[in-house]
Amino acid sequence: MTAAMVSNMELSVIKTYDQYKTVLHSAELLVSLDPATGTREADRLELLTVLVEDFERRHFALDTPDPIDAIEFRMTEQGLRQKDLVPLLGSRSRVSEVLARKRPLTVQMIRGLNAGLGIPVEVLVGEAKSKSLNSYDTKELDLAKFPIREMEKRGWFHSLKIKVQTSGEERVKAFLAQLGGGAPAHALYRRTFRGDEVSSKSYYSVLAWTARVLIRAKDFEASVLGKYEPDRISPTLLRELAQLSWFDQGPLLAQQLLAKCGIILLIEPRLPNTLIDGAALLTEKGTPVIALTIRYDRIDYFWYTLLHELVHVWKHLNVVEEAFIDRVENMGATNTIEKEANRFARDALIPRALWRRSQAFLSPTRESIQELADDIHVHPAVVVGRLQYETGRYESFRELLGQGGIRKLYPDLTFS
Repeated sequence: MTAAMVSNMELSVIKTYDQYKTVLHSAELLVSLDPATGTREADRLELLTVLVEDFERRHFALDTPDPIDAIEFRMTEQGLRQKDLVPLLGSRSRVSEVLARKRPLTVQMIRGLNAGLGIPVEVLVGEAKSKSLNSYDTKELDLAKFPIREMEKRGWFHSLKIKVQTSGEERVKAFLAQLGGGAPAHALYRRTFRGDEVSSKSYYSVLAWTARVLIRAKDFEASVLGKYEPDRISPTLLRELAQLSWFDQGPLLAQQLLAKCGIILLIEPRLPNTLIDGAALLTEKGTPVIALTIRYDRIDYFWYTLLHELVHVWKHLNVVEEAFIDRVENMGATNTIEKEANRFARDALIPRALWRRSQAFLSPTRESIQELADDIHVHPAVVVGRLQYETGRYESFRELLGQGGIRKLYPDLTFS
């Protein structure tokens, strides 16, 4: 079905499931086109949405949404940050505790959220439920499903005080115990992974990798680290980081700059069965951690992924129980949150207006690519990566991509 066919189809109240599927498919098609407000397609999409919601309300028994999920949805929808909820909940600490599910909503808070965010009272007084299919209760974990052989191969168990004959499951348990915070590592077990790359097949590998990242992050927290203040992240900081791509030691300089902002940057190679490029998560103490796998040893991939994850820290990461797991190939994501992270990352590397009128875009040559890179003080690989993505010509100017320029900075790590 094409957009033209959707625009011409007759609409009426949905009465059958087949009609529902047809209308839903039509709505999804228009969503993918991202029509501008006020256009015929946008009005059509609004009408289709009303029809779908009416059918679902009449035929599907939906549970009352979780209160915290509803609050976070409104925050994302309206572009709000935790500090914006202070007038509604009372203080920054209360906002943090409510979103982390450590403090129940009071009558006054419910009234404030209802008036300020328009969330129905019946939703706010509902009991909290499981957040996601990617969240697992401790009792449901099967330690035998962890990639034990690979964890052993990488030396993740070597520092543990365990007997030689200890079983694989006991080794995993001891490994996770390093996270602390409960019996055992309850915070990690309850973490919600946001990202299409986390599936039932990859979950335990992602869980093990995330645990490794958080265990390493504890060592960085113990050393000198600037206090994290969300207001320090801005387009200016993103641009400053992007310009570090100019230097051969840029990734190490980025690590130092972020540390001064209270953000930990780690490189941790991916595990088999995963296609992770980067992740953004919080330690138990609330310290932001950005972890990169360098799955592709290319300069442009490193900087794009780093900035993408930093936007998640800045805009979307609010609670310890969540982690964003990303794959660079999803740069064309339709998810609102991922689209926002993509946009900020791209504009930090090469401002949109400048890119469209540059000769590197209009008439790309080695000279025009280098000229733009010099003008905005970024590595030429950043320009080539943008050009390849937008034109689909991935063989163009490959010699400028800086392949092999990142992993050599981390000789102590083993990459698969």
